[in-house]
Amino acid sequence: MTKKGSIALAFMLAACDMAPKHVRPALPTAPAYPADTAQPAGEIRAADIGWRDFFVDPQLKILIATALEHNRDLAVSVARIQEARGQYRIQEAERLPELDANGAYTRSRVGAASLSGQGAVPAGRSGVEYSNYSASVGVSSFELDFWGRVKNLSKAARESYFSTVQAERAFRLSLIRDVATTYLAAREADEQIALAERTVKSREDGLHIAKLRLDAGVTSALDYRQAETLLTQAQTSLASLRLSLAQNRNALEVLTGQPLAGDLPPPLPLEGQRLDRAIVPGLPSDLLDNRPDIISAEDSLKAARANVGAARAAFFPRITLTGDAGFSSTSLDKLVGKDGLGWSFGPSISLPIFDWGATKGNLDVAKARENIAVATYEKTVQTAFQEVADALAGRRWLADQVAAQQRAVVAQTQLADLARTRYANGVAEYLEVLDAERNLFSAQQALIQLHRAEEQNLVSLYVALGGGLKGAE
Repeated sequence: MTKKGSIALAFMLAACDMAPKHVRPALPTAPAYPADTAQPAGEIRAADIGWRDFFVDPQLKILIATALEHNRDLAVSVARIQEARGQYRIQEAERLPELDANGAYTRSRVGAASLSGQGAVPAGRSGVEYSNYSASVGVSSFELDFWGRVKNLSKAARESYFSTVQAERAFRLSLIRDVATTYLAAREADEQIALAERTVKSREDGLHIAKLRLDAGVTSALDYRQAETLLTQAQTSLASLRLSLAQNRNALEVLTGQPLAGDLPPPLPLEGQRLDRAIVPGLPSDLLDNRPDIISAEDSLKAARANVGAARAAFFPRITLTGDAGFSSTSLDKLVGKDGLGWSFGPSISLPIFDWGATKGNLDVAKARENIAVATYEKTVQTAFQEVADALAGRRWLADQVAAQQRAVVAQTQLADLARTRYANGVAEYLEVLDAERNLFSAQQALIQLHRAEEQNLVSLYVALGGGLKGAE
């Protein structure tokens, strides 16, 4: 074989890659979102809107910014990126020869008894003393990667690093969503508390009137006790809501990584959040490029397939090179020179013959992990599709629920006014007032809950479509 042919063969072997070719799995979802929920309300893509532009509440913006800076789980996620980057650098270094430089000096003495009969000991001397200087550069166990084992291990480390980066970006999105969701729950609790406090005050006044009527003999003790029941129900609800608000504030402190500042700007009411409703959903295939959790899952799949290639290469011989060149002399001033030059070079080869199935087992493990990565990727895509579809359905139907509940509150208010009038005129019993007041309070609470659910659903849609990364890194 000619010299050029040998070089070509060497390059061909070096380019050998036994990893499965990466092909993105087929989309395991419908090609489009349900037609009755996915009608675009505008032309704005979620991925093009920064979170500072999407949220309008000044207090919420400060809380999100604080969380992105101080959240402890996010700090762990960032540290994992550094860890993965270091692992990739370590593995990538295996593809290049490692050069070691060594220098040594020794002073030795050999006794006369060891040299007897060799004529090396001058008369009257009990031994020989001498110095030795050495300096060398060597390559130790550099693998010629004919079968792509080292290359695939490096590729697996690189893809794992990329996956970790995307996982950190996905966590940032989830953190933004969690802060916004908890904040909206706190705003709901605030508004529920204000409603409950007004209701308690109104029912305290009603109980006072009922007591006067009871003392005057105009009404019965039953009516008085029913009015008292109305008041205690509102007081119980108020205490529960205050507990919920305290828990939401505690959760916000954990998410932001520090106590809530006392000088935060005043919050906007739920109806004043004005979250963008004009986000266009696009197609499910757009999620593959916009959702960092999907990108992370695909990077993990690439890493798993690279590991399969490394496991297959383990069945073939491993050829390593070792070499050393340097100088050695008993005199420092004569260390460097052709008289002190020495070198060694030699390849070695190892071939697995019988390892009781360990190599085959490693390949089976790598293939199984590839299958797991494929299933994980498909599940991640399906989950993303469901999150978007659910949020689109919420955008479509929660608005109708809010409108219907607003009409219900108006009707219940009129019904309560009528019941109180009928009772005052002696036409109806107080039980009718009791039911009307209770139903009005429940309707008002439900309306506040729906306002929060509608705004929270828009946050979920925004994040599910990959929005929020601008300005979050």
